[in-house]
Order: sequence, then structure tokens, then C-alpha cells
Amino acid sequence: MVASSAIPISDPATRPMSAGEKKVILASSLGTVFEWYDFYLYGSLATIIGAQFFSAYPEATRNIFALLAFAAGFLVRPFGALVFGRLGDMVGRKHTFLITILIMGISTFCVGLLPSYDTLNGYGIGWVAPVTLLALRMLQGLALGGEYGGAAVYVAEHAPRGRRGFYTAFIQTTATLGLLLSLIIILSTQGYVNGAYAPTVTTAADGTQTTLTAFQAWGWRIPFLVSCVLLLISVWIRLQMNESPAFKKMKEEGTHSKAPLSEAFGQWRNAKWALLALLGLTAGQAVVWYAGQFYALFFLQSILKVDQFTANVLIAWSLLLATGGFLFFGALSDKIGRKPVILGGCLIAALTYFPLFEQLTANANPALYQAQSTVPVVVKTNPDDCSFQFNPVGTAKFTKACDVAKALLARSAVNYTTEPVAAGAPTIVTIAGKDFPVADPAFAKAVPAALTAAGYPAPAGNASIVKAANPIDIFTGQKLVVIGILTILVLYVTMVYGPIAAALVELFPTRIRYTSMSLPYHIGNGWFGGLLPATSFAIVAQTGNIYNGLWYPIAIAAMTFVIGLLFIPETKDRDIFTYDENPVR
Repeated sequence: MVASSAIPISDPATRPMSAGEKKVILASSLGTVFEWYDFYLYGSLATIIGAQFFSAYPEATRNIFALLAFAAGFLVRPFGALVFGRLGDMVGRKHTFLITILIMGISTFCVGLLPSYDTLNGYGIGWVAPVTLLALRMLQGLALGGEYGGAAVYVAEHAPRGRRGFYTAFIQTTATLGLLLSLIIILSTQGYVNGAYAPTVTTAADGTQTTLTAFQAWGWRIPFLVSCVLLLISVWIRLQMNESPAFKKMKEEGTHSKAPLSEAFGQWRNAKWALLALLGLTAGQAVVWYAGQFYALFFLQSILKVDQFTANVLIAWSLLLATGGFLFFGALSDKIGRKPVILGGCLIAALTYFPLFEQLTANANPALYQAQSTVPVVVKTNPDDCSFQFNPVGTAKFTKACDVAKALLARSAVNYTTEPVAAGAPTIVTIAGKDFPVADPAFAKAVPAALTAAGYPAPAGNASIVKAANPIDIFTGQKLVVIGILTILVLYVTMVYGPIAAALVELFPTRIRYTSMSLPYHIGNGWFGGLLPATSFAIVAQTGNIYNGLWYPIAIAAMTFVIGLLFIPETKDRDIFTYDENPVR
């Protein structure tokens, strides 16, 4: 067992990390990597999972339900923060995040064992499969909502003064490492299973036959089942740990909160700091994080039409190259402060996103980049007939002629302008001087053909697009430049995310720290960040420019820069062990 008392809290910042501190960081970080790995598995395999558990519906509908289940995990994260934050402030950090890892691990393992809709439908209970999947997904979100705050607080309360930024930065690497681990295991399993086993032919109730690769048929379960090994290792390590010294001191003195939720959010003197932490720290951090990792992946695949394997390889390499930035910027924040690093990252990202993503297009898909600047496309429509196509869970239907035209062009990564016409006039798309009425039954096929004829690259046969044949096929000028751009985006992530745990821990007193920091973190990352792809696509469709979706993360990052600069105090020198008695506000 590692006794917390063996880790002196007053050691100078220059001494080496002790063995006990290393074990604290390992126990907290390894478990959190595992939880993020579990969480990302579903997102990476959502299309395959949709075919397994929502097969009673057409393909488009089943994908919507699969994304709904994925979104449910994000939406319940703040509730997990409330539930487990309260427990963490009442019964202790260690016991609470031991519970969260068990919930996450068991839920993930059960997804790997869950029979498909078709299997259970043979017994007349096919509906059980998707309902159970949704329940497991929500349990994952609840567990993740409680895990991060517990791990961050636990490490911070063990860290010596002057090193909290560096120590907690190890926790910050876990989300990226979890994503990277999930991509590596998925790609490895997919390559092995599809190479070793023959495809499977399935027959639906209407007699329709579908050929599935071995990975699509059953191999997708392996990454979920493998998680049980990670769970056992993580639980064993965490069982060796003792409670944090700050919480033990508070319990011994009888000063712990009896009602952390009402104290944290029911009293304005505390609640205002949670609100400022959301708007002045985590909202901007979240959109920079999601723009640099998840939106970059979405942009490569959905807008630039880079194939899934290549996009994952490029992102994986950028993560490998930039992950050390979490530790660098965490340590830097110990020297110059949390605010300069986090807010500086928000500002730099806001100022450079447009040129970076434009260069990403120019290098990842040169033919598309050329066509966007040379092929004029105009949507002639009545502006009153156009909707803002915000569709975060995929259930909304946009059927007006203007919406149909703009959605088709946005999905095709076409830059276009809008020309207003009188009410009642037909909506027309003009490509290189040729008109295509939306009311024409052949519109959906005629427009892509006309775009290709005018100079836009066809989805298939675009020789200019970046492509990797295997995970180490990156040593060409084009791929190295793309990886370089993606690495810059991930470095922005490390800049805002590396010091964020230390900043949040230091902002709140021990008695309500777990509760207070968890909620703004998960609202910021689960909602502000989680809504980024849907919001950005809606802006792209509305404005006719594939880069205008970046205005969402730019605006939020700029807001955080201003609010954080004006209202968030610098906390790097705050003594979190005496802060309860002498709060500095």
C-alpha cells in the first residue's frame, strides 16, 4: 500500500518525483486512459454497431439511432459529474473513482457480449438489444462524468506545490492516449480478422443478402472484450492506493461538506466560480480540443473525402508526435501561470484556424482545393425558405428546396454563393453557368455529375487525395505536410488542456472541489465541445463555405479568452491545503 503521508506536500518544486507520486499518477492515469478508450470505441465503431443493434430500420435511420446512442453518452456526463462529484466530496476520492472505473469497464465488456437485434429477434425480443445498448452507453457517460474529476483531484492533492501543473498534465494525456489506443486496437483487429477470416453473408427477413467482412460481422466485439484485461489491471493498481492527504486532513478535522451539491451550486459565492470556470476556462478549452482532434478527423473524412483508414492513420501520427505537449505546457504553467498558457492557446487557435484548415485542404485534397477557387456555384433561392440545419442527433428533417440544395452542396464540400430570388420562384443551383432546378427529379444525380464535369474531383478516382496504404506509409511530402498541420492543431489542444486540471482544482476549496470542478468541465467538454461537428456543419450549409464552420470554435475560444482574462484569478501559487480556511477570491 502507498501511504499518503509518505508524500510530503511541502517539498520544493525542484526535487525529483518520488516513487509514491509516480504510483499515484500511474494509478490515476492508467484508469482514466482505460475509461477514455472505452468511451471512444463506440464512436469509432458507431456505423458497425448501428447495423448490429438497429437492423430493423433502413440504413439511414439505423445510423441516426447509433449516433443518438453515442450522443447519450455525452449528454449524461454532467449528471455523472453531479452524482460522483457529490460522492467524492463526501466519502472520498479513491473510493469514488474506483466505482466509476468498475461501471465503465463492466458496461464496455457487456457491449462486446450483447446479442444483436437479429439474434434476439429470433426469440421475439429483438427490442431488448438496442434498449440495453442505450442503457450501457448511458452508464459509460455517467462513469466518465465522475472519473475525470476524481483522477484530477486525487493527483493534484498528492502533488507538491509548484508541480501541480506538471503532475496533473499526466491525467490530461489520458483522453488523447485513450483515443490513440482505441484507434490502434481497432485498426490492428480489423487488419488481422479481415485477413484471417472470410466475409459473412447475411440474409434479412425480406430475403435481402448482405456481405459483411469478418470484422463487421463479429470482429468488432474484440476491442470491447479486450477492455476486461485493462479493467483488471486498473482496479488492481487503484486498490493499492490510499486516500488523498487533503481529503484525509479534512475528514479528520470534521470540516468536510455534508451537502456538497447545495454548497457548490446553491450558494452564489461558490456557484459563480463554477460559472466562470465554464465560460472562462473549459468552454474554450473544449472547442480547441474538439477542433484539433475530432473536428479535424471529421473535416478530413466528411469534407475532404479522405478515406477512413488514411484519416485515422494521419490523426494517430499527429497524436503520437504532439502528446508530449501536455506535459510541457503543464510544467510551463507551473512557472508562468495557468492563465497565460490556457488563454494563450485559445487566442492562438482563434487567430490561426482559418489558414491552417485552408492549408489542410490544399495538401490533403489538392484537386478539391483548386476546384473551390475556380468553379463558380450559385444557389438562387428565397432566403425565407432556408433553414439553419442544426441537427446534433440526426433526427431533424430539412425538406425545403433551399435546404436540399445547400445540404447536397455542403456534403460535396462545394463552396457556393447565395443569390436571393422572389418568393414563389423555384430554387436553382447554377454550376459554371448551367442551371439545375431542385424540383427536377434527377437533381440529386445531375448536380454531382455537373460538379465533376466542371472540375470538382469525383469521390472515386481522385488521384490527388492523400492516401496511406498502411500505418507506416507516411514518408511522402504530401502526407508529412498533412501530419505536420494536424500536429500543430493537436499542440493547440495540449496547450489549453495540459494545465486545465490544475487550474480547476486550485479554483475550488477541498470540501466541494470534486463536485465544483467536475460540472463545468463536463458541460464544457460534453456540450460545448460535443456539439461542435453538428454546429459547424450547419454553419457550412448555411453560408456555403467549408471553412465557415470554424467560426463556432473561434467564437467560443475568443469568448473564453476575454472572460478568463478579466475574471479568472491566477492560481498557480495557491496553497490548496489551506485554501479552505483562507480562500482568496
